[in-house]
Amino acid sequence: MTLKRLRPLLRLRPVAPPSQRLLIRSVATTTSISTEPPVRTTPPPCRTPSLSAKLPALHSRLSLHPAYPIETLARALVHSSADADHRFNNHTLATLGDSLLQYLVSEHILTKFPRLPTAIHQAAIDAYAGHEALDHLGRNTWGIEVAYAPVAEVDAGLLQLKRLPPGEAPGLTPDSGVTVEYAMASAVRAIIGGIYLHEGGLPAVRQFTRLHILSRKLDVEKMFLIKKPTLELSRLCAREGFESPVARLHAETGRLSSHAVFVVGVYSGKNLLGEGHGGSLQEARTRAAVNALKAWYLYSPLEKDLPSKTLEDPKVEFKPAFIDAGEVII
Repeated sequence: MTLKRLRPLLRLRPVAPPSQRLLIRSVATTTSISTEPPVRTTPPPCRTPSLSAKLPALHSRLSLHPAYPIETLARALVHSSADADHRFNNHTLATLGDSLLQYLVSEHILTKFPRLPTAIHQAAIDAYAGHEALDHLGRNTWGIEVAYAPVAEVDAGLLQLKRLPPGEAPGLTPDSGVTVEYAMASAVRAIIGGIYLHEGGLPAVRQFTRLHILSRKLDVEKMFLIKKPTLELSRLCAREGFESPVARLHAETGRLSSHAVFVVGVYSGKNLLGEGHGGSLQEARTRAAVNALKAWYLYSPLEKDLPSKTLEDPKVEFKPAFIDAGEVII
């Protein structure tokens, strides 16, 4: 085929100028189909707070302020294992509530028992605000019910989570599921975080914590486990500049029988530090030393002032609390 015969065919396929080529190429790249899933902007229909009868009932049982929205309360009941989107679960609220709760409980224990050993102090915090304590509070006191593997028909007033299968260990991510105890504690913390945001900050959280958490009776004395009481008491007296402790027999009965009882007191000079009884002199002496150490560590000042009140009003006068030298290291 000659060049003259090819010319009509070449005229049928005009070539676009360079500027139009760039425009066509940019349009082709911008109109490409995206494979990413669309971003969800609204919660699932199963979490419509206005259709739930349990949410207003829970709002009333907790005596929450009218400024506390039902929508926030519904979000506080959604664990991240049920919805990984942080805009619709309680992860951020629970983080805020946990920080506030740890601060207020720790402040309460430190001002009430300034001589507590570190291990006992942490155990007392867990007894007030640990997973087990908050789970008992949310499930048995507040009456929050649980919805496992929630579906579209679930009530927004139920705690929603992906339950950890029996016999499996908790994974590093919430997608593998969580225990009911952990999810319930997270919901309680999230509700407290909502109180801070909607009811006036720290004063409202302190009042709520005092009524629902710190009002429970905690027997700190039973948390002690002293392995070497006589040695620890001797080190304590030496550190504080007291006379060395001496055990003295106060009373006894049935020494030669199988049910003997001895009463022993531990003295530092003329001061009685502690008293204990037992079936032998050694047992009575050990119990007397344990009671003397408990009397020292469980000291509680008559006047207690909370340092957090200065956060509410910087002009308020604060009386510094008693600060102890700390526990005895053996």
